[in-house]
Amino acid sequence: MILFPAIDLKDGACVRLLQGDMARATVFNDDPAAQAAAFADAGFEWLHIVDLNGAFAGKSVNTEPVEAILARVSIPVQLGGGIRDLAGIEAWLARGVTRVILGTAALRDPDLVLAACRAHPNRIAVGIDARGGRVAVEGWAETAETRAVDLARRFEDAGVAAIIYTDIARDGMLAGLNMDETLALADAVDIPVIASGGLNGMDDIERLASDGSARLAGAIAGRALYDGRLDPKAALERLKAADGGAIAAGGRLG
Repeated sequence: MILFPAIDLKDGACVRLLQGDMARATVFNDDPAAQAAAFADAGFEWLHIVDLNGAFAGKSVNTEPVEAILARVSIPVQLGGGIRDLAGIEAWLARGVTRVILGTAALRDPDLVLAACRAHPNRIAVGIDARGGRVAVEGWAETAETRAVDLARRFEDAGVAAIIYTDIARDGMLAGLNMDETLALADAVDIPVIASGGLNGMDDIERLASDGSARLAGAIAGRALYDGRLDPKAALERLKAADGGAIAAGGRLG
């Protein structure tokens, strides 16, 4: 299981939002590249980056800080936020992004996901952000009638690398991951699922290790890392131990 540290970009700075509200942002680092380097030095093997301004604008906005991160670290990066056409996907892949996340585009333009997966196998993830089980789009400003599980099933045979499932009500709130809904989604599809939204510390790491090690591909940690509630070394060691158990038991490992 991969633990992804989150770098959410707003106006060029590394921030955390409460429930996706841009007006409720806390700036944790005004040098995102330095933050990325700190995460790499701590032993993380991937980075999860979201261009928050881009998610609202419908196009990439925080291009310079993302490029600075790519220049600073060598670990793989997955990037989402405002990437809504094939040209944008290919531009970021050419710049060095390992995996592009499609969120709003996955709901509005599912053919784009299919085309992108055909052109770039295993390099496209689908971000499903849910409010009350329904998909939210446009930087979470709109909630659709589509259920999260139904959207995920549309891409069952598309070649999607992963689904990143975020419970908006918990995001940034340190309320704990919504393990019940996340595991239900993972059991409903064959696509690897990454848990996101509300990871609160070692309690959630223990739940991931015990309940999710064979069923989830990973989880995203944000505010708990920034405010010191989650010790990177302890978290990574616990999940690594759980992965060993999952492999021994024949479970699925992300």
